Amino acid sequence: MSLRVTQSMMNTQLLRNITNNLSRMNTLQDQLSTGKKINKPSDDPVGITFALRYRSELQANEQYTENASSSLSMLEYTDTTIGQATDVLGRARDLLLAGANGTTEQTGLDAIKVEIDQLYNQMVEIGNSQFNGKQVFNGEQTGTKPYPTLGTGDAADPLADPPVLKAYQVGTDTGSIQYELSAGMKLGVNITGNELFGEPLAADATQEEMEASDNVFALLQRAHDMLAAGDQDGLSDLVGQIDSRIDKMLTKRSEVGAKVNRVDIIQNRLDDININLQTVQAKTEDADIAEVITNMKTEENVYEASLSVGAQLIRPSLVDFLK
Repeated sequence: MSLRVTQSMMNTQLLRNITNNLSRMNTLQDQLSTGKKINKPSDDPVGITFALRYRSELQANEQYTENASSSLSMLEYTDTTIGQATDVLGRARDLLLAGANGTTEQTGLDAIKVEIDQLYNQMVEIGNSQFNGKQVFNGEQTGTKPYPTLGTGDAADPLADPPVLKAYQVGTDTGSIQYELSAGMKLGVNITGNELFGEPLAADATQEEMEASDNVFALLQRAHDMLAAGDQDGLSDLVGQIDSRIDKMLTKRSEVGAKVNRVDIIQNRLDDININLQTVQAKTEDADIAEVITNMKTEENVYEASLSVGAQLIRPSLVDFLK
């Protein structure tokens, strides 16, 4: 049994084919205007899964890059601050050597004591350093100053009336500030005050414990007391303890420098990963403009041909049948 083809069937099929041609042209126009060959999931169901994965990995990589930049800034600031602390303690060492030569009179020792007091003040300021509004040397307690400022002593003797809790009696927070620089890898970027300036002394520490400590603030306090008492022999012994603390500070600065180098390497790796991900993403999503233009021109020709053929197909009218 043969199928009877009616005029309505021919018109319906013609419209369907013209619509399909327009749809293909519209898809090509979207690709040309956006530069992407995948503009909706139906364009390439398999390709869209890879494209979404690449976008997710790129976003994660961008976050790791930002973390690396933040950690590098923190490390570089810490390095600068440790250098300042080392310079302050080095200046104190030079002053003590000058005062321990056995010929300096008490007036000269008093003058040295005044500068030692100022160095103590400066070391407290360094201990309370802030980066981006956060304390650098107080572990995870970044909103609290770790070291107390001086009390109300007179200008000639600013250490005479310090706060109830002195700087060398303060224990800083020991928490580690860590940045995630890649999946599953975190790097601690902070140095605590205890590590840099020395372990704190108890409020009821004995004189022997005070003398054995190499805490920076305890050393400067002892220097202050020795200079006031004219104890030049004690100053000579104190210089050795200061040298020991300077060496420990330099060790911590070396650790910071090593971390700076590591973060530099990580940044280069993240940049390489970013380029690689962008490349494969472009291969998956980006349209070949030359190919799109060629295909679009072809589809335009097909569309114009279908319109021309359709005009011939639907030309007969009722009048033509009555003739």
